[in-house]
Amino acid sequence: MASSQTNGNVLRTRILPVNTSELGKFKNRQTMDSWELPTDHSNLAPLQEAAIHLRESNIPVGFPTETVYGLGADATRSDAVKGIYKAKGRPSDNPLIIHVCDLAMLRSLLTPSVQVNGNAESADPIPAIYKPLIKQFWPGPLTILLPNPQPSKLAPEVTAGLPTFGARMPDSPLALSLIYLASVPLAAPSANASTKPSPTTAEHVKYDLEGKIEIILDGGACQVGVESTVVDGLCDPPVVLRPGGISIDRIRQCEGWAGVVKGYKDHSELGSKAPRAPGMKYKHYSPKAKVVLFEAASQRDTPAGRDTIGGIPLEAWKLIEAKEKMLPYFGLEDHEWPIKIGIVTTKHWDPFAGFHLAKWSRAGDKFCMHVSSRKELETSNSFAIRSGELWQGRQPNESESTWRKPLTPEKRRQQELMASKSPEQSYRLPYQDERGDIHYEPEFSDEKIADLVEISLGWRTKDIAHGLFSALRELDQRGVDVIYVEGIEDEGDIAAAVMNRLRKAATVIEK
Repeated sequence: MASSQTNGNVLRTRILPVNTSELGKFKNRQTMDSWELPTDHSNLAPLQEAAIHLRESNIPVGFPTETVYGLGADATRSDAVKGIYKAKGRPSDNPLIIHVCDLAMLRSLLTPSVQVNGNAESADPIPAIYKPLIKQFWPGPLTILLPNPQPSKLAPEVTAGLPTFGARMPDSPLALSLIYLASVPLAAPSANASTKPSPTTAEHVKYDLEGKIEIILDGGACQVGVESTVVDGLCDPPVVLRPGGISIDRIRQCEGWAGVVKGYKDHSELGSKAPRAPGMKYKHYSPKAKVVLFEAASQRDTPAGRDTIGGIPLEAWKLIEAKEKMLPYFGLEDHEWPIKIGIVTTKHWDPFAGFHLAKWSRAGDKFCMHVSSRKELETSNSFAIRSGELWQGRQPNESESTWRKPLTPEKRRQQELMASKSPEQSYRLPYQDERGDIHYEPEFSDEKIADLVEISLGWRTKDIAHGLFSALRELDQRGVDVIYVEGIEDEGDIAAAVMNRLRKAATVIEK
């Protein structure tokens, strides 16, 4: 008999490291009918402990997949599934995705729990529309919506009252062997506190759910970084309900799926009805800080002549106006200054979002920002992270500047090169004297506005997807007050999934 979840008591959360080599394989990779364990069981001890826990307890287990870390429970027991909702603080009208280890397990779920005349249906219960997708993308980051037979073997809490359920086969030997050892399909949403960024490492899971679960299997960082694509082939035309690790363009290449359409929105779909797939109804993927998403430059409706590629220097003016209580701006006008700002760059922004040397004027006075004390920070993540300080200063007026000249292009290149080699130096406004020597405005650094933390995810969409959730979590843990994010084009590859998650996380979307 399964034990009940501890009521009101803080649980001891343990991370169990797993050696991910030689964890199992399919007997026949082409059919994927049956998963089998390796003959050497030396690496399976943590999985065996977790599997026993899944069978005998109602407390879910954190485990890695190729997409994100999941929070798994026995999908056939109501009390176990309720344990997921309790640990995550997740609304119970949000359906859960079922994870299977092989097609034999999936077929068993599509067969009614009570057979007519003692005979099971002889035809393959997997709908034919899905077979090209299964052949092409399983195991992998694709969830298919299937009819839930009656009476069902699944706990009713899995489907949230819907006549269908979502299922996938993860591309992770660790996950597949865990499911095999548990001998039951696992209901497994992402292993984060509800609405927070999805976890891609075991430490992320522990940060969110420590004291709420007992076991986290550590198989290293997830490779994809965003959740699975969810499709519904039971309607005509078929639809993508949630973008994810498989793009709609790749799905269209499969037989019967050329006409697939987008069936999701890039904002939370509120209402009384249960959503057809996870990630549709409620605000998701959000850090504690305010998130300002800037759409890719080609999609932004901005005044002619305004630079939308290199960064967001106009935001520096908004920050100053908020500090002076002249402009409402995310509540920062009432905040203690200096504040902490997070920046996530992708493909085009200049360092620190173009804040360095951003200029504006007010009542005849000219002002300029600069970023000083730049330094690289250590991180266990795959992306680059560095810090800086944002300062505000007054530019010299005309009478003060008659003997000063702006830098020539060659001098500017020299200054930038020097800056790159000496990131710890103060980046004051440079000028040349009459001999051409470079100096910096001595009165420039008069007021510190913010501490900056910048994360660069790189220009490749795959790297952006892989590091997105980790970047939001990193900035959250560093206590930033607002996060500026550079968006990307949302066509092709998994870019649609990246932008879908960012739009759901955003407090404000700038176009």
